[in-house]
Amino acid sequence: MLNFSNQTMIQIITTLKEISQKLEPKTIIEFEVLNPDICTSTYSGNILNIEDKTYIYRGYKSWIDLAQILNSRMLTPLIKSAHTVVIRFEKLNADDSFHKSIIDKEEKYGEESIFSEIHKNEESAFIAHYVKALENTSINNRTRILNLGVNSGDEFEAIQNLSTNFKNLELIGIDYCSSAINAAKKKFKEYSNISFFTHDINDLSSLNLGVFDLIISIGTLQSSNLEFNPLFMSVVQNYLKKDGAMILGFPNCRWVDGEMIYGARVKNYPFSEMGLLYKDVIFCKKYLQQKKFRVTITGKDYIFLTATSIKKEK
Repeated sequence: MLNFSNQTMIQIITTLKEISQKLEPKTIIEFEVLNPDICTSTYSGNILNIEDKTYIYRGYKSWIDLAQILNSRMLTPLIKSAHTVVIRFEKLNADDSFHKSIIDKEEKYGEESIFSEIHKNEESAFIAHYVKALENTSINNRTRILNLGVNSGDEFEAIQNLSTNFKNLELIGIDYCSSAINAAKKKFKEYSNISFFTHDINDLSSLNLGVFDLIISIGTLQSSNLEFNPLFMSVVQNYLKKDGAMILGFPNCRWVDGEMIYGARVKNYPFSEMGLLYKDVIFCKKYLQQKKFRVTITGKDYIFLTATSIKKEK
């Protein structure tokens, strides 16, 4: 078994990458390291001498991050000795991803798709930042809410948990995927204040929606079938109240083999490249600031842009 007691992280990454590249999906890599629980309040890289042996300390977060870098998931470590544990990585099946799923375009995100197995609200790295964004928009002061790309309604569930007057809100969700909309309708069938439409976001004008004091769109406006900049500006100009608020979520991750893997991907790069993501985020930020909105950017696996008006509607 590999033993990494005092090797540098560069040496560890180089060794594990060479091994991982030769392994089939679902294969487990094991290696022995210093037990991170041996001490607390210690930064990774500090040298510890235990029973005349030298160790380099690293916390579990460092190993979890490394698992993702190696396209693996971290399994439960095993106690090896009084001072060491066995770290276990399982190589992910890169083909088990909705990004690669071959399915009708309209149903790629549908009720029977791989995407339907993803529950963002159960990922702490998503829901904690989304809830904070809702709180920053003073969600209890909002009465009319639009969600573009609502899918099965996960974002409305979070609002339901946070709002003190949920039944008094008017919520509208739009998505082009009919089976996802049907799932959302079933989920909220007891609420007459929620409406869902199977509709093309490129043609919002035909729905006569009116204006909203909160607009939400998570991972939708950057879709390949949408012209991002013109659509975003149109939404702000035609559907957002002057004293309204907006939450945009930009995916900075991929969903692979049951894992949310950090880092956006584009076709021309075999690694995470976030230039396009941040280009869109900054465009939205500058545009909203010009419209007298206060803008914050938060998150990690999803980048959340939250905008609140600093100009009251007259």
